[in-house]
Amino acid sequence: MSKFNKGFAALSVASAMLVAGPAFAQDQGWYAGLHLGQAQAKDACDGVSGPGISCDDKDTMFRILGGYQFNKNLAVELGYNDLGEVSASGAFSASIEATVWEAVAVGSWPFTPQFSAYGKLGLYRGETDFSTNNPAFGSESETNTDLTYGIGVRWDFTKNVGVRAEYQIYKDLGGGNIGETDVNVISIGGIFRF
Repeated sequence: MSKFNKGFAALSVASAMLVAGPAFAQDQGWYAGLHLGQAQAKDACDGVSGPGISCDDKDTMFRILGGYQFNKNLAVELGYNDLGEVSASGAFSASIEATVWEAVAVGSWPFTPQFSAYGKLGLYRGETDFSTNNPAFGSESETNTDLTYGIGVRWDFTKNVGVRAEYQIYKDLGGGNIGETDVNVISIGGIFRF
């Protein structure tokens, strides 16, 4: 074998070890994260119209999460989400605030040691709180459990720090007199591995 081939072979093995090292380090362990984004209550403003009446079905959201990565393809997460509020104003004003606890399985598909796509599927427990300054109506709270799912991508800067961008849906949040609506969330967040 020529010196060139030996040198090339040694460089290839060393490069493979450097690339594979971070991937192996990410295969298992605990992590935590924080997401910020926008939530939209899909049908919340349907039927709320008229002169001098406005309705806003979008708000800023945040998520705090913790999870455990079993291997490069499977993790589980628990998260708390503040989905903000839907608000309507006119002669009277009203708002609906929503928070959600979720438990999801996360399936990942690595394309490179640093970049992967993932899907999420699980259940949420939501609470919606309605309030208004209209004396004909009182405040109301509802809780419900339903399906949540989403897709996203992750880029790992190091073996301990990554960033995620995702789209997630909470099916039929609400209930009772408040009504039900799908809440769509677009967010970006950081992941920190222990």
